[in-house]
Amino acid sequence: MKAERIAAAALPRHPIAVVSERTGLSHDVLRIWERRYRAVTPTRTSGGERLYSDVERLRLLDAAVAAGRRIGRVATLPTSDLAELVAGDRAAKDRSAVEAAPGVDADKSFIETALDRIQTLDARGLDELLRRSAAVIGTPAFLEQSVVPLLRDIGDHWHSGRLSIAEEHMASAIIEAFIVAAIQTMAVPDGAPLVLVATPVGSRHVIGAALVGAATAAVGWRPVFLGGDVPTAEIARAAIAGSARAVALSVVYAEDVGKMLGELGQLREQLPAHVAVIVGGRAVLPHARALERIGIAVGETIDGVGTIYAGRVGAPLRRAGGAARERQHAAGRVPCHRAVHEHAAMWAHVSQSRQPA
Repeated sequence: MKAERIAAAALPRHPIAVVSERTGLSHDVLRIWERRYRAVTPTRTSGGERLYSDVERLRLLDAAVAAGRRIGRVATLPTSDLAELVAGDRAAKDRSAVEAAPGVDADKSFIETALDRIQTLDARGLDELLRRSAAVIGTPAFLEQSVVPLLRDIGDHWHSGRLSIAEEHMASAIIEAFIVAAIQTMAVPDGAPLVLVATPVGSRHVIGAALVGAATAAVGWRPVFLGGDVPTAEIARAAIAGSARAVALSVVYAEDVGKMLGELGQLREQLPAHVAVIVGGRAVLPHARALERIGIAVGETIDGVGTIYAGRVGAPLRRAGGAARERQHAAGRVPCHRAVHEHAAMWAHVSQSRQPA
């Protein structure tokens, strides 16, 4: 807690009226949590006015209490532990909502129902299940909490022989189309920075790239998904024409590694210096140092990619929605999507196993 207080001292400080508006907590609740439970420690001006720098912590406390926890038991938790607790509460609630979604058998989980439809080649049923389930908890949470585990199970079933090639390919096509369509429906603020998402020539496995595109939309970027097997010259042309701030590429498998690295180098040369180029996927991870030497960043997780974006491009814009939306971010109701990107790497491994050695 001492370290957190030192860090908090560097944050902006706000009067109680501003904090009340941003958190939804009344002045009385803020004072009680401060005095009785020592949940936060505001400073005071020379005139005695309270100034708070713990807005995020207060949002987390509000979320924990809303989930049924007693303020006295959570008030003194470190903010990192509090964030983890709240995220767990939200995930448990969202999982229950998904399993209760229309179209899911009451005796089966979402994943079991989806696998049933895949194994019977019920493409329309699988698509309807995805859309209805997403409507229950929202697309960002659904992608992270349901689609990612489903893809993992599809990969496991394919490896063990419980899914045929036809069934796996049908599922991949439906899920890919769903994710791409979801990107178009995820609202982003006016003026949000543009990021182009694609796979370069020779790389046709696009689910990982699609997931990253959806994840960037969820945190306020405006992704344009170009699809797979796109020539680098066309990517550069589109980025310049659209004034993109970044290009994100997924490379799962490269038959000719030298050619792949050469094309990425050409892309970097064809783009203005202010346009970040970020790549991910199993085919590029062994060559991270070589790529970084020519100005191409390599991300292994969505957290890493987010750090790269913030450092080289600037922080993405938060979606509109006022205090309520801000509370969602702070309380963990809008996922960080680390699991989404981690799964993209796993799915890349599954896809690569189908390629020739």
